[in-house]
Amino acid sequence: MNDDANLIERFLEMLAAEAGASRHTLAAYRTDLEQASAIARGRLAQADREMIGTLPSHWRSLQNSTVARKSSSLRRFFGFLVEEGFRENDPSDALPRPGLVRSLPKTLSHAEITRLFELIAEGLRVDPVKPSVVRLSAILELLYGSGLRASELVGLLRSSIMGEESYLIIKGKGGKERLVPISQQARIAVRRWAEFVEPKEKWLFPSRTGHISRIRLFQIIREHAARAGINPAKISPHVLRHAFATHLLEGGADLRALQTLLGHSDISTTQIYTHIDSARLVELVNNRHPLSQRNLAR
Repeated sequence: MNDDANLIERFLEMLAAEAGASRHTLAAYRTDLEQASAIARGRLAQADREMIGTLPSHWRSLQNSTVARKSSSLRRFFGFLVEEGFRENDPSDALPRPGLVRSLPKTLSHAEITRLFELIAEGLRVDPVKPSVVRLSAILELLYGSGLRASELVGLLRSSIMGEESYLIIKGKGGKERLVPISQQARIAVRRWAEFVEPKEKWLFPSRTGHISRIRLFQIIREHAARAGINPAKISPHVLRHAFATHLLEGGADLRALQTLLGHSDISTTQIYTHIDSARLVELVNNRHPLSQRNLAR
């Protein structure tokens, strides 16, 4: 398997595990990337900006929407390569932007989040409590309560939250470290789960061969959603991360602070979370803008 094929597979695995991408979406990404790799003679992952700039010439006969999709596939792929440390720069700014409206990230309502945690609370009241429920409690507290990526969560060490610190030092994509605030509720949930983990274990969420995989994490979350009466297709670890960001922003969080919490290197990535409801925006303008305090009729 050449480098392109290997990296494309890893990218698609990430999309499936962290973003809950459908089979149709994964197939479209695979086709777009494999075709681009063929044009680049198997060296798409190492392509420079000049080479990437030649791709649109192969798309002249395609519809605007198809060009937009191909550009999006490549941008996301190169973003993945940079974040995972497979290359240092992103050449995708050489790709066309047909001007289509960017789709908003999937998220969950406050009521759906409440239902997920209510079901866990019911399970924690059972005596004796099932270890799987305690583990799920820790997982949801970290995904929704701190906005961790799936890869960051599964790679947590058992010693990560054993002290009294109110934050974690996470090594995220590309090997970058960031501080992640941890709520008291999350620390309690994690410590409770740690009691079920053998002291000799390195990982907080171990498996037979190391730590649980992103695929297994995805399955755990969807199984819980189904039990909670929520459509499993609506949820994934990445959707919980989106909900964390969306609900913080709705609560008044600053976009720059949110950028830091999510570990985004570029503020433009964080700006997709500005899809708060229009009623709140209208209220904000009417109540907070300086002109709203003046009698313009005078």
